[in-house]
Amino acid sequence: MNNWKQLLGVILLSGLFSCEGDRLYEEFHSFDSSVWIETDSVVFDLNHLKTLEGKGLIGVRFNENYPFSNCYIRIISRDSSHVDLNNLLLNVPIFDSKSGQPLGTGFGNTFTKYDTLPFDFPKETKEILLVQYMRKAELEGIEAVGLKILKP
Repeated sequence: MNNWKQLLGVILLSGLFSCEGDRLYEEFHSFDSSVWIETDSVVFDLNHLKTLEGKGLIGVRFNENYPFSNCYIRIISRDSSHVDLNNLLLNVPIFDSKSGQPLGTGFGNTFTKYDTLPFDFPKETKEILLVQYMRKAELEGIEAVGLKILKP
């Protein structure tokens, strides 16, 4: 019986340490009442990361109340002096334009769609800023946005 407890303990510990997976960084910022207000910039602080090598992904968590098939998001990378290093506009498809089915993964009426960032992070990057660029003051149906950086 004691051997079974030890074996179970080893399995649980190895499972915990292997959960880090393939990512260097992952964080989501959620919005009150599932509304992304035009003036609400989302800032991801990357100062603690030793390296930014790896593929960057942006995640959009949305629900069925989102009224458009896509979402334009301005992505700005900045250095420690808040100087812009990159400033790109990314078009993230949210719903299939023909069938109207939600893209991404999820359950119920909440889904998460990941899209690859079209640039590598400059070494000087210390923060990433996301701004909704749909030119609508209150973008309903967006529950959260996130940033994921995968290991190279």
